[in-house]
Amino acid sequence: MKLYMDCIFCKIIEGELPSYKVYEDKRVLAFLDINPVNKGHVLVVPKEHFNKFTDAPKDLLKDMISVIQNISLGVMDAVGAEGFNLGINNGAVAGQIVHHLHFHIMPRFENDGLNLWTGKTLTEEEMKRTAENIRRSLAKDY
Repeated sequence: MKLYMDCIFCKIIEGELPSYKVYEDKRVLAFLDINPVNKGHVLVVPKEHFNKFTDAPKDLLKDMISVIQNISLGVMDAVGAEGFNLGINNGAVAGQIVHHLHFHIMPRFENDGLNLWTGKTLTEEEMKRTAENIRRSLAKDY
């Protein structure tokens, strides 16, 4: 298993740093975020080090999504949340601070004051061109 000892999440996985673990299996670890947006904010990480979502093997991501679904239900029940946001920051420009793939399960409550993003208005031509470019890119073999 690939780990990087300068990575804070790898240190948590190895038990070198403390955490409030909520779930663990052979491939995935989940623990409370030390700077939560709301009570019950959980981070779900693969035990093997991958810098970003786009670096991870698809079979691992499938396993992680299944685990995330179960954990999100448990989190909402445990803290009485009315919903949750599932977040991932992929790359520094997207706000990724720890460069070890991780998903955020962020419980949501009525009037919790958490604002995630604002939308932008694009012209119809920009929307059409963007959709065409994405379809063209998806035709590539990644």
